Amino acid sequence: MPELDINGKKIALNDDGFMQNPDEWDDEVAKALAKAEEGIETMSEDHWKVVNFIREYFLEKNLAPMVRKVCKNSGFPLKYIFELFPSGPAKGACKVAGLPKPDGCV
Repeated sequence: MPELDINGKKIALNDDGFMQNPDEWDDEVAKALAKAEEGIETMSEDHWKVVNFIREYFLEKNLAPMVRKVCKNSGFPLKYIFELFPSGPAKGACKVAGLPKPDGCV
């Protein structure tokens, strides 16, 4: 099982790079996942807007939001979200937000 080392803290990931234990997530983990899994060197305010919405939605409803909800809440068109997260909102943004792999995510 792969893992991410963040200043000596080991974060277990599944084979697709999603966190095994979403409770270990914090801002530093998000930055490390963004860099390691999405190639994002620096998280911008727009990155955080998407990630924080996805994370809050997940914690409230115990599932990842539909892509339309992410677009509507952030005010960003889908094309721009793909620019922020190259592997997309379901895979990339959810991964950076520390969620488990969403159902239907390939």
